Amino acid sequence: MMYFEEVEAGATAALGNHTFTEAEMLAFARLYDPQPFHVDPEAARRSPFGALVASGWHTAAMWMKCFVASNMALPKEASRPGEEGVPGGGSFGPASGFTKLRWLKPVYAGDTISFATEVRDKITIKSRPQWGFLRTYNSGTNQHGDLVIDFESTVLMRRRP
Repeated sequence: MMYFEEVEAGATAALGNHTFTEAEMLAFARLYDPQPFHVDPEAARRSPFGALVASGWHTAAMWMKCFVASNMALPKEASRPGEEGVPGGGSFGPASGFTKLRWLKPVYAGDTISFATEVRDKITIKSRPQWGFLRTYNSGTNQHGDLVIDFESTVLMRRRP
């Protein structure tokens, strides 16, 4: 189990990657972001993007999916004998939101985006001594090395009992 005290500012973690398919891009966009360049391949060809592109919210959702999967794997990989587990099976509590979200490059069908997070700052909470805040920088980079999404967030992390 990883606790707030064990995390260092500057620490980075690869969260995983996701390859976007046309079928999933269309399904997501039809439900959540039905703009022509997300839902109509012909209209997308005529757009400035030149082809169908994933919704930025789809890209953000895949970052979150990789973050959750990475967090849920922590107890299995990093638990120590005799150590009390964190309720819910992970080290993190709720996030208090995000800022500075940028969609920097379009994501096309077939693109594989690698997601990561970096701890920028740690904040103790006097009113909730069992928790600490991590301020993080989060990103997604395509297979060509181009940054396609980034944002900052703050998340609660369990402190050592």
